[in-house]
Amino acid sequence: MSALPTASDPSVSPVATRRPIRELPDELISQIAAGEVVERPASVVRELLDNALDAGARQVTVRLAAGGVRLISVEDDGQGLPRDELPLALRRHATSKIASLGELETVGTMGFRGEALAAINAIAELSLQSRAAGAEHAFALDGRTGELRPVARATGTTVEVRELFFATPARRKFLKTDATELAHCIEAVRRHALARPEVGFAVWHDGRLVEQWRGAEGRAPRLADTLGDDFVTHSVAVEHAAGPVHVSGRAGIPDAARSRADQQFFYVNGRFVRDKVLAHAVRSAYEDVLHGQRQPVYALYLDIDPARVDVNVHPTKIEVRFRDGREVHQAVRHAIENALAAPRAGDAAAPPAEPFFKPRPVMPTWTQPAMHFAAERGLGDAAAMWPTARRDDAAPAIPSGGQNAMPAVAFAQPGAASRPADADEAWPLGRALAQLQGIYILAENNQGLVIVDMHAAHERIVYERLKVQLDGAAIASQPLLIPATFAATPQEVATAEACASVLPSLGLEITPFSPRTLAVRAVPSTLADGDPVELARSVLAELAQHDASTVVQRAQNELLSTMACHGAVRANRRLTVDEMNALLRQMEATERSDQCNHGRPTWRQLSVRELDSLFMRGR
Repeated sequence: MSALPTASDPSVSPVATRRPIRELPDELISQIAAGEVVERPASVVRELLDNALDAGARQVTVRLAAGGVRLISVEDDGQGLPRDELPLALRRHATSKIASLGELETVGTMGFRGEALAAINAIAELSLQSRAAGAEHAFALDGRTGELRPVARATGTTVEVRELFFATPARRKFLKTDATELAHCIEAVRRHALARPEVGFAVWHDGRLVEQWRGAEGRAPRLADTLGDDFVTHSVAVEHAAGPVHVSGRAGIPDAARSRADQQFFYVNGRFVRDKVLAHAVRSAYEDVLHGQRQPVYALYLDIDPARVDVNVHPTKIEVRFRDGREVHQAVRHAIENALAAPRAGDAAAPPAEPFFKPRPVMPTWTQPAMHFAAERGLGDAAAMWPTARRDDAAPAIPSGGQNAMPAVAFAQPGAASRPADADEAWPLGRALAQLQGIYILAENNQGLVIVDMHAAHERIVYERLKVQLDGAAIASQPLLIPATFAATPQEVATAEACASVLPSLGLEITPFSPRTLAVRAVPSTLADGDPVELARSVLAELAQHDASTVVQRAQNELLSTMACHGAVRANRRLTVDEMNALLRQMEATERSDQCNHGRPTWRQLSVRELDSLFMRGR
């Protein structure tokens, strides 16, 4: 006789006991909301700083203890709160920022949800001191008891948060060390400091001043204070307006890229955000000049009509949604591309650094090379910079001796060139002196020695010329003899139907073949040898979120980059002095000539002082 199954038998599913629907108590509601708003002490710092800045503060002091777990105090000199509004400040959904749906759709303040203080008060011990402008004295409010008493304080507000997560001890277990939490708190203050340079910020931890940024006029001093002088030195100014979108700030040069994305700051109407559209636009602008998976550095500010952006997307207010994401994407991408386009060789023409020992100046004679690169001839004439007639006259090739063979170097001959007619003209990359190992060009400018990778430099020159030729013409479309069909997702089908008028401008024709199948009937002529299905999927994926023209442009640029690489001058190709000077002049006039097509640098500068230090001159 078999035993009867029991309730503990895993094969027997327990009968669910129905529980009645009931309203949650207010305290539990606030604690649930706190789980969305408050993730760690830095979340509290961010919310309190938002309120301080909305109150018009010009000086904000943040005091922390144990990384913010034991104490978070934010003191400001803003407008303050009158006595009768203090109890309302701790109630859920009580705010002075908005009063109607219309104000919510055009909100311009940092805070507006009216739940931060209530959420913090539900999981910590909160006290509030404030004195309104014109009031005789300040009042202090205890968040737990509701006691209100007069205190002495200048105009402004102080919010103290003690024993964070004491009411939800399980949340404390997920916090990191005090040092880690302190670093996150400092980063939260840094983000606000970058957006409001006119406001002074100070951060104290356990009675010690750890960070301070004084109020400054303009963004440049604040950028240097918060991100360092190296950031300003190794970045370019960004200033671009496209319709209702204005982009400004500074973007780091490719050489300043980092392995981590820890110095990327983007602000929308003064609010720090992390947005996929903005991040993709920045990456698209850098993809032609960055090497590998390096991450650019930047501090960018986007100003747009508040009605065209929705900031009420996430409780932390760190995400936004744009009404026209493609418009914003194009504005940001073009802003950074234009800022990075100008070659930085002009920086090398700055006044020269004084060497330790000043040699007697020797003024060589040199002429402007008569060689020009014919852009209209395309890749077929890319080698026109070095005609065949000159190749025969060039220096002999590097000898193929053993390891002990002396490398050949082509030196400039005295008197081979003369100074330009305009005595004040300065060539940023200087005049060619020699060719080293058939790979590098050595040149002299006002600063010292310039070393140029001739293949990488010429590769960029040819690449940019080919891009100009392609950009000048519409994207030609080539019909496929047999349409390429593929099983599409519902989103891909919907995107293809919604963007039917946009696809032809990209050289693509994608039509529904069945309710679940799409057919690619035409592709861009320059990409006819590629995979049409893979291209269609990439374009539809980008169209669903971003500007899909970047997909076609990226594919075309990869093709042009390969063509330019094969058309550029190769290593061990001996050049005459005029040919080397011609290459330097083309670099000075070509956009993005500081990096090759693969993101590698094309030239480096060694100052006279750096050369002196190599030989310990002046020591």
